[in-house]
Amino acid sequence: MSDQSKTPLLDSVKAPADLRDFSSDQLKQVADELRQETIDAVSITGGHLGAGLGVIELTVALHHVFETPKDRLIWDVSHQTYPHKILTGRRDRIRTLRQGGGLSGFTRRVESEYDPFGAAHSSTSISAGLGMAVARDLSGGANNVISVIGDGAMSAGMAYEAMNNAGSMDSRLVVILNDNDMSIAPAVGAMSAYLSRLISSKGYRSLRKVAKEMAHHFPKSFEQAARRAEEYARGFVTGGTLFEEMGFYYIGPIDGHNIDHLLPVLRNVRDSKASGPVLIHVVTQKGKGFESDRGAGEKYHSVAKFDLVTGTQAKAQPKAPSYTGVFADALIAEAEKDDRVVAVTAAMPSGTGLDKFGKHFPERCFDVGIAEQHAVTFAAGLATEGYRPFATIYSTFLQRAYDQIVHDVAIQSLPVRFAIDRAGLVGADGSTHHGSFDISYLGCLPGFVLMAAADEAELVHMVATAVSIDDRPSAFRYPRGEGEGLELPAMGVALEIGKGRILREGATVALLSYGGRLGECLKAADELAAHGLSTTVADARFAKPLDEDLVQRLAREHEVLITVEEGAIGGFATQVMTSLARNGLLDSGLKIRPMTIPDEFIDHDSPANQYIQAGLSASGIAATALCALGREDEVVPARA
Repeated sequence: MSDQSKTPLLDSVKAPADLRDFSSDQLKQVADELRQETIDAVSITGGHLGAGLGVIELTVALHHVFETPKDRLIWDVSHQTYPHKILTGRRDRIRTLRQGGGLSGFTRRVESEYDPFGAAHSSTSISAGLGMAVARDLSGGANNVISVIGDGAMSAGMAYEAMNNAGSMDSRLVVILNDNDMSIAPAVGAMSAYLSRLISSKGYRSLRKVAKEMAHHFPKSFEQAARRAEEYARGFVTGGTLFEEMGFYYIGPIDGHNIDHLLPVLRNVRDSKASGPVLIHVVTQKGKGFESDRGAGEKYHSVAKFDLVTGTQAKAQPKAPSYTGVFADALIAEAEKDDRVVAVTAAMPSGTGLDKFGKHFPERCFDVGIAEQHAVTFAAGLATEGYRPFATIYSTFLQRAYDQIVHDVAIQSLPVRFAIDRAGLVGADGSTHHGSFDISYLGCLPGFVLMAAADEAELVHMVATAVSIDDRPSAFRYPRGEGEGLELPAMGVALEIGKGRILREGATVALLSYGGRLGECLKAADELAAHGLSTTVADARFAKPLDEDLVQRLAREHEVLITVEEGAIGGFATQVMTSLARNGLLDSGLKIRPMTIPDEFIDHDSPANQYIQAGLSASGIAATALCALGREDEVVPARA
């Protein structure tokens, strides 16, 4: 061990088992060193910072008390697990976080036996934990299952569905509610720590059981009064009445940054032989030790690389406005003209640009929490009353509301407008956050109008188009990141529904783009020109209704037709080929090549590298055309 090490005790921890014999004071030192190591690593890689710093002491305490990985430790969302990764044998790779070939920014089963469940969307941990607990019971096992969930994730209905199920069963499950917004509990201190130790102890539970049994021998009114008095006394002191009503044994709140408060409670719960679920309520401070010192919690939630001393993030100067920002400005402009335009988001106001909309129209902007199902049906209700709702949700999160899209919107032909951010491949967050599937899962629904913006100017027009569609649902998708640097129109103009456009005329190859790959198609056309191939480039604009006249013209006038989209199989290309087949245009030797995201989950990397891997870069598109024409020997492999 180096005398110069800033983390001498942490250096001795190669696996959680190394923590088990540490004293309380040693664990506190490990926590301090782990906090500094986490900050240092994220300053190099970027990533989620605040959430992990908020659970440093809790992470140390859990791995000290419980016998992981035999005891299953499940982290909800799991963007707070960088400290967990450091303690579980991945410290030597922690500076590869979210980079190609490096560690994921979330838990991942294939990455470590200490990650029993992968997660990057919220509110799954209690359901998964209950499944593991029941499997343990069916197998005759005796290990512990611990699910850690944040108070924000508790705004999703799935968490309560799981709690309702768990509360009706005898399976032993430990749920730790990490309350970092103080949204459930008031201040914590020595008294609540004492009460938490008391009510988690075997002695208290035994006494409580005896008291309940004795109460059965008294008149019914006395028994009910005694039960009510105990429940409400605990509820007023600890805030636990809600969880008790759902069948959980509630303990807390306790200070999640105080090792001396955490250890006895966790040990009591570990050693308890009682059946049924337990909820431990810990209160923490997001960004403890860094962002909280700077008073900028949201700023340091997800960060780029930053300076350790000043906290200044090394973000590149944007060359063009972001698609998200362009969408927000366009929606504001439409709302200024039409007071029926309203916006709905599911706990992502800043990520979707609706924070900006909300500042202009606070009464017409609704953040419903992590509740995409509710968001969609809420928007449907607004639409029934003549309002023009924009349900603004990332593609990957809109998946969580699919039944509501079908049942509450599509079947009733309600004009809900879906603004789908983060379409396509998104970079460092990886496979859990790619917007790969919305073209497919919306394209099969009757009556939907589906659009995809090829650039930021098109996005402005598509916002205006969506406002104008009042007789059916519509959706428009746009990618993460910067636009193409085009001049933006002062005001959007509604597009003709179901009509695409041709940007370049050619004779041999036709590239039909849907969405954000149009720029790469134009570059591919230049590459093909260098091979002597005349190429048409068209922007479909719409997947439904499809511009069949344009599709048929491209098919009749070219030897090769290539469709290009930032989505999985079953999307835009399926619409095109179905149309061609129905019109007999696949019967005469047309060479058609659909280019989609491959039928696999693409890992975290830069978006540019991900698109090269997917074959959707300009070089990949050009190579597809050359191969279709039997000129494989002219292909130049794309390089990341």
